[in-house]
Amino acid sequence: MNDLVATGAARSSQPPSTSLTPHVAVSDTVSTVTTVIGAIAVVALLAVLVLMARQRREVRRANEALALSRELRHRYDALQSVTKEGALVSSLTGKVLDMSERAAAILGLEVASSNGRQLTDLPIVLVNEAGLAMNPAAVLGHRTGTGHSGFTVDSELVGIALPGGAQGQARMVQVSSQLVPAGDGEQPAVLTTLVDVTGRREVEAALSRSETQFRVAMENAPIGMALVDLEWRVVEANAALAELLGTSVAALRGYPMADLGTPETRDAEREEVERLLQGSQHRFSLEKRYQRADGHLVWVVLDAALVRTPTGAPDHFVVQVRDSTESRLQAEMLTHRAMHDPLTGLANRTLLQEVLQSVLEQPGVVDRVAVLACDLDGFKEINDRYGHAAGDEVLVHVAGVLRAATARRGTVARLGGDEFVVVVQDIDGPKAVFEVAAAIHAGLQEPVRVARRRLAVAASIGIALADPDMADGGAPAMLAAADAALYRAKAAGRGRTEVYDPTMSHISGAGLQSELAGALEAGELVAHYQPIVDLGDARVVGYEALVRWHHPYRGLLLPQAFLPLAQEGGLAVQLGQHVARQVVETVARMPDPTKWVSVNVSADQLGDGEFATTLLAEISRHRVMAGRIVVELTETSLVASGTRIRHELTQLSAAGVPVLLDDFGTGQSPLSYLRDLPVAGVKLDMSFTSGIPDDPTAGKVARALGALARELAMVTIAEGIEHMEQADFLHRNGWRYGQGWLFGSAQPAQSVLAVSPSA
Repeated sequence: MNDLVATGAARSSQPPSTSLTPHVAVSDTVSTVTTVIGAIAVVALLAVLVLMARQRREVRRANEALALSRELRHRYDALQSVTKEGALVSSLTGKVLDMSERAAAILGLEVASSNGRQLTDLPIVLVNEAGLAMNPAAVLGHRTGTGHSGFTVDSELVGIALPGGAQGQARMVQVSSQLVPAGDGEQPAVLTTLVDVTGRREVEAALSRSETQFRVAMENAPIGMALVDLEWRVVEANAALAELLGTSVAALRGYPMADLGTPETRDAEREEVERLLQGSQHRFSLEKRYQRADGHLVWVVLDAALVRTPTGAPDHFVVQVRDSTESRLQAEMLTHRAMHDPLTGLANRTLLQEVLQSVLEQPGVVDRVAVLACDLDGFKEINDRYGHAAGDEVLVHVAGVLRAATARRGTVARLGGDEFVVVVQDIDGPKAVFEVAAAIHAGLQEPVRVARRRLAVAASIGIALADPDMADGGAPAMLAAADAALYRAKAAGRGRTEVYDPTMSHISGAGLQSELAGALEAGELVAHYQPIVDLGDARVVGYEALVRWHHPYRGLLLPQAFLPLAQEGGLAVQLGQHVARQVVETVARMPDPTKWVSVNVSADQLGDGEFATTLLAEISRHRVMAGRIVVELTETSLVASGTRIRHELTQLSAAGVPVLLDDFGTGQSPLSYLRDLPVAGVKLDMSFTSGIPDDPTAGKVARALGALARELAMVTIAEGIEHMEQADFLHRNGWRYGQGWLFGSAQPAQSVLAVSPSA
C-alpha cells in the first residue's frame, strides 16, 4: 500500500501530459450543457403539470357551473310548473328571450315557436277592460318609464282573446313588468309576469252579484232586517225595520238592539245572544215588544242567526224583525172571546173558575172572599112570550146592573142562560157580598124596557162565604155551595137572598110597528146627544146622536126597545133619514162650529143610496162642513155587507163625511174592514172598556187595538168609560177620545145648543 501511495504521489507531482488536455475540456462542456438541459426540462415539466392542474380545475369548475346551471334550470322549470304565475323574458328591442310553460299556456302559445320572435309577431290578441285592442309589445315588453334596473311598472289588467273562444269572451290576465340587469348579455332585459285572474274575477263577480242580490233583497224586504255586530249593535238596517220603529235607517245604525225593546225582555234576549256566540244554538226566535220613536209599543218576533268566518269565528248576526201586532191582537181577541160571554161581555164559566181557584189559593181567603150566585125569576116566561131577542136585552140589562152593584169589588160572570155569578173580594168579605146583593135587588126594581113593554125583572141570590173547609175544596166547592143557597132562595119564594150553611143540600133547582110608523110622522123619535171628550183634557169635542122615542104612554124608550122592530117592519131606512135630518139641523145651530156629531147607521140603512143622498143633501142645504157629520156603523152590521154598501160608504167618504167603525174588536173580521172599507176611525167596544183596569186581557186587547188603529193613522174613540182609572189607562195607551157615563149621559138637543163655545 505504501508503494501505491508513493507511486500516486510521485504521479501527482509530475506535470500533466499535453495530449489529454483538450479531451478533458470538451467533456466538461458537455456535462454542463446536459445539466442545463435537464434543468430546463424539469422546469417545463413542472409548468406543464401546473397548467394541466389549472386546466383540470377550470374544467371542474365549468362542470360544476354547468351542473349548477342545470340544477337551477330544473328548479326554475319545476317552480314554473307549479306556480300560477307565468314568466316571459324579452330584450329591450322586443325579442322573446325566454318563456315559461305557464306563460305560454296563459298566452295560448308554444314555447319552442315563440322564443326568438318579436313580441309584435306573436299570434295573440290583447284587449283592455273596455274591449279595445292593445299592442302586445306595449303590454308585454319594455315600457316608457322603466329607466333603470329593478323599476317595477304598475300591474295592468288585460284580456287575451284566445283562438276558438266564444265571441266577446277573453281570459283576464294581470301583467306586470320589471327590468333585470344583464338579462340579455350585458344589456338589461324585461321580465314580465302574467297571472291568470279569470277565475278570481268570476268569483269576485259572483260575490258581487250575491252581495248586490242580498242588499237588494234586504232593502226591499217587506219585513224588518238588520246586520248586527258582535256587540249587538245595528250595523245596517232596511227601510221596513225603520218604518216599523217609526225612525230612519241612518238613526238605527250603531243603535243597540237591546235598547229597542222594553226592559222586561232584555235579559232573555241577552241569554239567547250568548248561546249563539257559544255555539249551543244556531238561531233563536223571541217575541217581544219594541218601542217606536213616538213612544208607542208594537209586538214583534225577533229572529236572529249568527254568521261565522271560514275558520268558525263569530263574525256578525243577521236579524229579522216581523211585526206580530196583528197576529197577537187576533190571538188576544180569540183568548178574550174564549174567556168571555159574547152577549154581555162578562167572564164566562172557564174564566170564572180560573179566577176563583186562583183567589182561593191565596193566603188569608177566609172572610175576604165570597161567591154570589144570581138567577133571574121568570126569565123563561119572558123568552117564551116575547122571544129570545127580548130575553137577550133583559140579560144585557141585568149584566149592567151586576157590574154596577159589584163596583169593581170582584169578577162578574155569566155561566149561561140567566145564571150569573159574582166572585167578591174585599177586606170584609161578608159585608161586601151583602152590599152587592142589596145593590142587585135595588137595581132590578126598575122595569126593563123591551119593545112596547116594561118588563119587571127580579132575581134570587145565593151566597157562599169562604171558610177553611170550603177553601180546601176549591172553586167547585164554593160554586156548589152558592148554587145550593140559590136553590133555597128560589124555593122560599124568589126575589130573596139566602146564605149557604152546611144543612143545605148542594142540589141546584126556567100593534107596535104601526105605532112606530106614526111616531116617525108625528116627530116622536128624537136624537139625544152624548158628549165625546178629549181624554187629554176632558174637553168636549163632539157628540154621538142616540135616537129616543118619546112614547105618549110608555115614556122615553131606548133604541133596543124599538130598533129591532123598525128593521123587521122595513122602517130602518126611513128612521135613519129622519135622524140624519135632525142631526144636521142641530149641528147647523150649534154655537161652536168646531164640534161634530156622529150618527149611527146599520147595514139595513145602507146599500140603496137613499141614506147617503139624504145626508149629503141636508149638509148642503144647511151649509154645514161635511167633516162635522160623522157616520158610525156597527161592526156586526157589516158581516154580510155587499159591494153596494161599500159604494155608499165610499161616496160619503169622498164627500168629506168621516166613517167610524163602531163596536171595534167584537165582530168577526175587524182587520178586513179596516183594509177594505173607507174607515177614518174606530170606537172601542164597551165590553173591553168595562174590564179595565182589573181584567188584564181586556187591557191588552185595548192596547193592541189602539196601536193598530194608530198605525193606520185612524181616529180612536173608547166608549163605555165609567171611571177615571179607565180614562187614564186608555189615554196612556193611545186612545185619544172617550165617552161614557163618566163624562155625561145623552141629553136632548136643547142642552147641546145651550152650551157656549168656550165650555
